Amino acid sequence: MTDRTALDNVVVVLDHPQNLVNVAAIIRAMKNMGLSRLRCVNPVEWDEWRIEGIAHRSQDIVKSTGMFGSLKEALADCVWVVGTSARSRTANRNYTRPAEVAPELVARAAEGPVAILFGREDRGLDNDALDRCDEIAVIPTDPDYSSLNLAQAFLILAYEVFGAAAETGAADPDALPRGRRATQPASRQDMEQMFDALEASLHSIRFFKGTRRPESVMRTLRTVLARADLDQRESRLLAALGFETRQFIEREMGDVGDRPDGSGA
Repeated sequence: MTDRTALDNVVVVLDHPQNLVNVAAIIRAMKNMGLSRLRCVNPVEWDEWRIEGIAHRSQDIVKSTGMFGSLKEALADCVWVVGTSARSRTANRNYTRPAEVAPELVARAAEGPVAILFGREDRGLDNDALDRCDEIAVIPTDPDYSSLNLAQAFLILAYEVFGAAAETGAADPDALPRGRRATQPASRQDMEQMFDALEASLHSIRFFKGTRRPESVMRTLRTVLARADLDQRESRLLAALGFETRQFIEREMGDVGDRPDGSGA
């Protein structure tokens, strides 16, 4: 029996999709795999009549699709985000396989919306989008022909999610207890506010110098803290730590300003 509640909390997010046919193919695959929530960030084209002509009986998904002006807005309420990439990058991220990540995605869907994120067809997700992901799913393919069509990649991941939801039963009797002060999982919005506060505090103490480039340091922090599985209270505590650090430095040394090196005007 498939866990419908988990599937209802799985959100498919397409970042700047280029081809309407690919979008329609994904919607059709969503119907096949029991997924119903689609969000698009600045699609190049959107024609409901054409989409429904390709993905028959998909009017429910098409009509309810959310349109967003930025990826930040599209992921704001999500408690966990799985990005996709055709290959591992040079940055040390939390890479995984679809079969490995699907059960965890279904489990986390019991706590709130979770997102499966796909980038544009010609170049996938950029570094800013990958930074917003908790894990990156890489689909193994023949190295001589490694490129997957967007809809193909989606169907592979959606199939694993559907299978994981079908295997979900009662609550795990071996699950460890959580502390009484634990709260709901941190949303993507909570996490981004935390990272902004931490980065600002590091600027204020002149941490970024020499080989410590802000983008590299923050990417490492994102990777580490994604593995920490923060709840909302924990993420807000770290955000407060960053905010108070910056406020203290400003009180003691004067306004550090908004320059990247924190040195003020």
